[in-house]
Amino acid sequence: MTEPEKSHALPPLPFALPDIGEAEIAEVVDTLRSGWLTTGPKARRFEQAFAGFLGDASLQCVAVNSATAGLHLALEAAGVGPGDEVVTTTHTFTASAEVIRYLGADPVIVDIEPDSWCIDPRAIEKRLTARTRAIIPVHFGGRSADMSAILGMAQRHGLKVIEDAAHALPCTHRGAMIGTLASDATVFSFYANKTMTTGEGGMLVTRDEALARRARVMRLHGIDRDAFARFNSRVPAWRYDIVAPGYKYNMTDIAAAMGLVQLGRAMDMRGRRAEIAAQYDRLLKDTGITLPPHASEGDLHAWHLYPVALPAGVDRDRFVDAMFGQGIGMSVHYVPLHRQSYWRESCGLHEKDFPVSEALYRSTASLPIYTRMSDADVLRVASAVRSAMEAR
Repeated sequence: MTEPEKSHALPPLPFALPDIGEAEIAEVVDTLRSGWLTTGPKARRFEQAFAGFLGDASLQCVAVNSATAGLHLALEAAGVGPGDEVVTTTHTFTASAEVIRYLGADPVIVDIEPDSWCIDPRAIEKRLTARTRAIIPVHFGGRSADMSAILGMAQRHGLKVIEDAAHALPCTHRGAMIGTLASDATVFSFYANKTMTTGEGGMLVTRDEALARRARVMRLHGIDRDAFARFNSRVPAWRYDIVAPGYKYNMTDIAAAMGLVQLGRAMDMRGRRAEIAAQYDRLLKDTGITLPPHASEGDLHAWHLYPVALPAGVDRDRFVDAMFGQGIGMSVHYVPLHRQSYWRESCGLHEKDFPVSEALYRSTASLPIYTRMSDADVLRVASAVRSAMEAR
């Protein structure tokens, strides 16, 4: 029996799996028994614990039901509206740009750097106009974008910076944890495949008390008192005021309960992801594949993704099919915005204007990387990669 046949005889290895243990289950059960299911004491504890995890108890943390919601709230609270432009990257999930449209503003889409695979600060600066109001840098795959350059640019031009940190927990830039930089806000994701999860959920982090206050009001219908305060004060719960046409973006205590436990494990889970990345680096170094960019020296990489770029002459789609044929779950990060019909047509995007992202899209595929993988699983993936490369 050949090695590929042996691999295929094994159960399929998924691309991603959440790492949920008995402690998370017990905390959720405790919440169910408490009688408080929606935004309440555990959501508040989670917000406080998140600030502590980032190492700055003075941070304002606002728990929401998704990172998309957090980005929307941050932009709204920053005053972005019709007629404004917001710069972000083509090499991202659609949420990074769609929240700009929610507010009637115009996305300005730029390319990425070839060495970091993150948004290119030079490309941002070339697209600034009198209408530019904000920048949404995206930390791709778990590696920080060049925030020093971006924040310096924003300061010179009087722009807001809202970091899309959906891939970036925990991650550092020049030794500082993402979430603690001089940005106006940073938004994290706790979706099921992220480095920690609440099933669905996100966290908006800011030092701007006014921005945090506005986000808290807008995350729950524009009510001037949050749910926990309304039901735990001497003022009757029905006495509240609607001060703005808000949204339904609050995080439940059920989700926050899971988050409290996951947050306590976040550094250990990041460590396991780093171990898997190091094993891939060693096992794939002589295959001709370009391995993903590491963090700058001294910084943390969250290792949310492990995307590899295939050499010239290897068809990415056939490679992915060959991996699936051996039972290995795969993905592509990303089909860039300039290839998505809505963004291509509404923003007038062309492949030729995004050469780095386009080349990366054509050549990259993401290998499984999650904490429930065993060393044997990692070896199996690497063996499948070699087999797929040999079969090209």
